[in-house]
Amino acid sequence: MLQEDAVALTRALVKIDSRNPTLSADGPGERDAALALGKILEDWGFSVSISDSSPGRPNLVARLGPADSPAMMFAGHLDTVGVEGMTHDPFSADMNGGRIYGRGSCDMKSGVAAMCVGALRAYRLAGNSPKRQIVIAAVADEEYESLGMRALLDSGIRAECAVLTEPTKLAICPAHRGFVWIEIAFTGRAAHGSRYDVGIDAIRHAGLLLAELDALEAGPLHTRSHTLLGRPSLHASTIVGGIGMSTYPDRCILRIERRTIPGESEQTAVDEVTSALERVRARRPQIEASVKLIAAQQPSDVAPDALVVRMLETALKAEAMPAKIEGLSAWTDAALLNAAGISAVCFGPGDIALAHAAEEFVPVDEIEKATTVLQRVAFEWMTEQL
Repeated sequence: MLQEDAVALTRALVKIDSRNPTLSADGPGERDAALALGKILEDWGFSVSISDSSPGRPNLVARLGPADSPAMMFAGHLDTVGVEGMTHDPFSADMNGGRIYGRGSCDMKSGVAAMCVGALRAYRLAGNSPKRQIVIAAVADEEYESLGMRALLDSGIRAECAVLTEPTKLAICPAHRGFVWIEIAFTGRAAHGSRYDVGIDAIRHAGLLLAELDALEAGPLHTRSHTLLGRPSLHASTIVGGIGMSTYPDRCILRIERRTIPGESEQTAVDEVTSALERVRARRPQIEASVKLIAAQQPSDVAPDALVVRMLETALKAEAMPAKIEGLSAWTDAALLNAAGISAVCFGPGDIALAHAAEEFVPVDEIEKATTVLQRVAFEWMTEQL
């Protein structure tokens, strides 16, 4: 049986390849990681259930405490991105210089390990007879469409509040940005490069819109702000077009990403792009283009004085650690939980800047500190010391 230690559990999970198969053609998905974690948690005394969020893509739910009691959720994801370009073995979980290296070490198997061990230690301290329960949710597919968390919420799972142990460098993150992916398709007319009287350049038309979007980014978006997140942003993600050097391009596909802050919606972003295109068309009526929403995820925002924030603050201070409250730049499943009425914030070991990186690692001391803080939070919840 694996020792009840978050560092050991982190290494055990990192050694399991759980690349998201939608992002990596040969990615095996989360099943092996979910089954291994489920066996470990059962050995430790958790009540465990594993069910598919979609075929071959399981979620794990584990519980400690009375099943019909109010729940606090500790949540994380088991899938990882691909390993192309990594500068070290992605699945060795080597320890060097006080760090654990490997894909998912930072994002976010160390967080999953910390929340499991923190909950277990709190349960032990509560004398195995707590008044409230802790629910562990280790879900699939956060890195792509969040099929796991969506399926979990659709199944009816409930909690009063939640901590997602995403990498925050042990800061409390009550808010994060959302994103909107938008595609603009430009139609031109193919012709010989010498036939300016026939050809219509779809790429140049895309360039005109890009200039208008640049003005949007430099102007109106700079006037909006969130206390923890700063301003919203926009960037061109990909552009594809052209047939050959001596041919007018008959088509150009521009894709942009708009990062949103609380108070902005996906429709806000789509309307901004549509309005920018209309301004270009006012100058060039012959432009043919269509705007299409590809995907969107909403931003997340929890009040800084919410119960779950206060509990984390109290636990950090009790451990003589700084109780930093910050915004998180990346999107997480916290947005889905908040939309479902479950007050959810992020707190965990590791630096989000190392997520998906060629060199990914997590400091061992951050795993241990996160585990201790989460143990305090879970104990306070289980014993109703609120």
